[in-house]
Amino acid sequence: MADSLSRQLRTERRFTADVAHELRTPVGGLLATADLLPPGETEDLLRARVRDLRGLVEDLLEISRLDAGAEQPVHAHVPLDAVVSEAVARTGLDTAVTVAEAQTGPTTETVETDPCRLERIISNLVGNAHRHGAAPVQVTVDGPTVVVRDHGPGFPPDLLRDGPRRFYTGATERGTGHGLGLTIALGQARLLGAQLLLDNAPDGGAVATLRLPD
Repeated sequence: MADSLSRQLRTERRFTADVAHELRTPVGGLLATADLLPPGETEDLLRARVRDLRGLVEDLLEISRLDAGAEQPVHAHVPLDAVVSEAVARTGLDTAVTVAEAQTGPTTETVETDPCRLERIISNLVGNAHRHGAAPVQVTVDGPTVVVRDHGPGFPPDLLRDGPRRFYTGATERGTGHGLGLTIALGQARLLGAQLLLDNAPDGGAVATLRLPD
């Protein structure tokens, strides 16, 4: 069984890399073609679809680099609450951010991490919560821990058991999508030496807990 799972993982990674590189050139061609269209509803529609496709290709390329171990974090000492708040704001999604107060009073938790990759994790978790969960979506910063919670149907049991699978969203009630957001978040978390835990709240809703190293 272990050998079978290992072969399946290698095949999945190879497929991801091949698809990403094969799609990059035609997507570039579509973007160039869209620039030649006269302004109007058709151009707007085509540009929107091409942007979606380009985002998918960029996600696949990112996963391919993470699979290949080609990514290296650039660490810096950053205020965690500020980085998280900025990442949430950039999503443009209605999300409440709460910073827990330390026992010694209001403090700013400073962590050593790659802020760009941390922002990528947070934005993916928030986007996933809005896309597949339900409002309200809440983000809590407590020490070196960031919790993203929605109030939807929660993560499907097979995702909690086996982890996220690319191109697979799990349960119908969690909505549609290509299932890459959580895969990217987990890959980036591992690169940062952080732990990303997925669970469901007792009263409903999906909970993603990111614990950065002290």
